Amino acid sequence: MELDLSSLAKAIDSLERTLKVAHKSRNSSLDDDTKETVRAGVIQNFEFTYELCWKFMRRWLQINLGREYAEGVTRRELFRLSTENQLIDDIDRWMEYHDARNETVHTYDNETAEEVFAAAQDFITDAKALLNALEARNA
Repeated sequence: MELDLSSLAKAIDSLERTLKVAHKSRNSSLDDDTKETVRAGVIQNFEFTYELCWKFMRRWLQINLGREYAEGVTRRELFRLSTENQLIDDIDRWMEYHDARNETVHTYDNETAEEVFAAAQDFITDAKALLNALEARNA
């Protein structure tokens, strides 16, 4: 069964475009409220894209290894299986993205927002690499 990766591709594209806007706005004369709104947009796109990424990892593993391998596993185990199957290349980095995503759910202050914004900038490269791996290995 072939995965329809269009939603993941759109989410990654949206995050990438939002990051470009954020970089432009940081070096512009926009007021602080506008800059904060753009940062919030990056964070929201990061959250959504991260969620799609791990769900697509799980779907690919379920299809290619079997449901019993990917159902109900911890996120670290999911990332380990994804690494073993060459979907991603660094479990620890993906755990950092997972932690950043969890931070947005439990705490939201300026410092947390900046940390998650920074994580989103690193994440875009890994999300694109995941999409490329899924496209190359789509059954």
